[in-house]
Amino acid sequence: MYESLLNFPGAFFGEFDRLRRELDDVFGATSVPTSIRSVAPGTFPSINVGNTPDSLDVYAFAPGLDASKIDVQLDRGVLTIRGERPSALPETGSQASVYSRERASGSFHRAISLPDDVDAGKIDASYRDGVLHIRIGRRAAPQPQRITVQ
Repeated sequence: MYESLLNFPGAFFGEFDRLRRELDDVFGATSVPTSIRSVAPGTFPSINVGNTPDSLDVYAFAPGLDASKIDVQLDRGVLTIRGERPSALPETGSQASVYSRERASGSFHRAISLPDDVDAGKIDASYRDGVLHIRIGRRAAPQPQRITVQ
């Protein structure tokens, strides 16, 4: 008797997604995360953070950047990545029309809070094949020592 909502044609939900993108273009993205541990949809660059006993590794997926224009800073336990990705869209006033725009462009800024045991003196960054890899060394954990009482 009742039809399932899942029986709608696939294009039906695609139209809602297209409408959301168009509204974001007109009014700007809402920048509202979907959960406490996530970032707003379309946040650029996407990042992965992992660790080993010796280092903390940050991978930022940012294709199409000039490595010399990426700014990476570590200040008081916060790693900051800044840069700008140029737009591939035609200049305003040209005869070309844009029907779809899914690639983010413009300036970006990401900040990552780091654990207390990272060593700011042991940091290096490389950019290859569109992936920015930042490796930050960890300080050695203090080892217990026996003290002789005289």
